[in-house]
Amino acid sequence: MLIRKYYKPVSVSDEEQQLYEAVAAEAAKLQAPVYLVGGHVRDKLLQRESKDIDFTVVGDGPQLAEAVGKRLGVSVVTYKNFGTARLQYHDFIVEFVGARRESYRPASRKPEVQAGTLMDDLARRDFTINALAISLNADDYGMVLDAFDGLGDLERRLLRTPLDPDITFADDPLRMLRAARFAAQLDFTPLVEVRQAMRNNAERIRIVSVERITDELNKMLMAPKPSIAFDLLFKTGLLQEVLPELALLYGVEHIEGKGHKDNFYHTLQVLDQVARRSDHLWLRWAALLHDVGKYDTKRFEKGKGWTFHGHEVVGARKVEAIFRRLHLPLNEPLKFVQKMVLLHLRPIALSKEEVTDSAMRRLLFDAGNDLEDLLILCESDITSKNEKKVKKYLENFQLVRRKLAEVEERDRIRNWQPPVSGEVIMKTFGKPPGREIGIIKEAIREAILEGKINNTFEDAYAFMLQKAAELGWEPVTKN
Repeated sequence: MLIRKYYKPVSVSDEEQQLYEAVAAEAAKLQAPVYLVGGHVRDKLLQRESKDIDFTVVGDGPQLAEAVGKRLGVSVVTYKNFGTARLQYHDFIVEFVGARRESYRPASRKPEVQAGTLMDDLARRDFTINALAISLNADDYGMVLDAFDGLGDLERRLLRTPLDPDITFADDPLRMLRAARFAAQLDFTPLVEVRQAMRNNAERIRIVSVERITDELNKMLMAPKPSIAFDLLFKTGLLQEVLPELALLYGVEHIEGKGHKDNFYHTLQVLDQVARRSDHLWLRWAALLHDVGKYDTKRFEKGKGWTFHGHEVVGARKVEAIFRRLHLPLNEPLKFVQKMVLLHLRPIALSKEEVTDSAMRRLLFDAGNDLEDLLILCESDITSKNEKKVKKYLENFQLVRRKLAEVEERDRIRNWQPPVSGEVIMKTFGKPPGREIGIIKEAIREAILEGKINNTFEDAYAFMLQKAAELGWEPVTKN
């Protein structure tokens, strides 16, 4: 196949221009043709920002990188086992690799690599839109080289593989997740044959490392409309491989003429609504998993219909198992997502009925600094085909927001600790740490949250003395 050449002007920064000129000059000295390739070319043509720059050299990639690094006065890191080299220039991460062709074994996505031509290098890429190159060589500097009609696919907003998609995905199954990611990031449509090849090879994803899978899932979640990716994963069977708990939410069951909503597509709608309001990765994970406990808690109750009692508790437990399996962080991100899943029903309940200040105080206390994220999740969780119903709930939610603000302004409950600490209790009664200390401390907290006493040291201390007297304790010190 011939490589067609097109002149497509693209805008570049001064720093990029300096980099390109340095690469072109050093490549000419080495008599090694060099090309700007891959995602950076695609993003330039789509006028998207990109900080990762890849160069393919018909020759020795690391040798050219060393020469460019010396010219620009920056250090170079060489990966001899992979035949690549990397440097950083201003905000750009720049990688050099020799043109190559690859062959794969069935049980591995790690290819056997041999030196190749530019055509070999472009043909091994995942999609035609990533198989474009821009020449930095004197005879055709700045020309876009297109062997697989990638420019046409950019205009048509299509995802197509340079070669047979079954072979492309069987060789490297991670490319299937990249298809879902690009569909969501770029709003491109995979061709029918691409989607079919994803279905044919879905089980091959099992040979891909968990870390690579999770990296792609995170990128899908950060897309402008993440549902596009997860819907494609579901329809091709890939979701059942990487997030089976989510796939189980699909479908509507009817008994006695009563059905529940499709919790899978409800989840995707919630995810998109959160994505429109927040770029917080872990809040988007919370949206994706907020109803993950519904499969295990689904019940039909005569006279009532379908229920999912306790799905928030079951879901919070499932979150930890999912995070462990996907090697996601088990510290603050896990705690945050669990907290969001566990609390996601609370504000919605407050929006449906007249509530007490104590209920507001409890929500403020439990949500703490994450209250705004929780409210975004809960407002996004209001979905219905009945627009009047949604409008009513959202209006009620604004009342909840105002009420929460009023209670917080008055009581200062967020990130609050009871004014009488465990240390004060132990010192007052000369008691060591123990269960009774915790009981009294908890009673003080509950009394304040319920509005039975004011949130002051004096009231809390008096209440402490009262509860201690019930246990037969006498103070050994006075306040």
